[in-house]
Amino acid sequence: MTEQFSVLGFDNDFRFLSNFYPSPVRYLGKVYPSVEHAYQAAKTPIASERKAIRDEKSAGRAKRMGRKVTLRKDWENVKLDVMRSLILQKFQDKDLMDLLLATGHAYLEEANSWGDTYWGVSANHLGKILMSVRAELALKHQKLFTP
Repeated sequence: MTEQFSVLGFDNDFRFLSNFYPSPVRYLGKVYPSVEHAYQAAKTPIASERKAIRDEKSAGRAKRMGRKVTLRKDWENVKLDVMRSLILQKFQDKDLMDLLLATGHAYLEEANSWGDTYWGVSANHLGKILMSVRAELALKHQKLFTP
C-alpha cells in the first residue's frame, strides 16, 4: 500500500500548481500569460479591463487589478466553473500534465499566509479543482503515478 502524502502550498517543487505559474491559457479567444491573469479578466464584461489585465506582466499585479474591475453580475455563480475550465486548459500542456499526474493521490491544498480560506485552506476550492482535473486527466490518459 502506498503512503498518502499531502502538498500543502504551491511553491518550490510544486510551484507549477500555482495560478501564478507562467502557462498561457485562452479566455474569450485571447491568450493570457497565466491562469491568474485569465481568471481576473473573466471577472469583468468590459473588454478594455480584460485587455489591461492580459497585458500586465505580473500575475500579482493582475490579481490586484482584478479587485478593481467592473464585476460581471453572474460572477459568484460562474467563478468556480471559470477556474475549473482554466485549470483544465493549463494542464493540457504535456509537461504540466505529467507533473500534475506525478502527484498521484496526494491531497493538494493552497496553504497560504494571506488568509484565503476560499481558494486555499478551509474550503480549498483550488485544491479540489486540481485534484478533480488530475483524476479526469488520469482516466483520460490511463496513468496515475504513485509517489
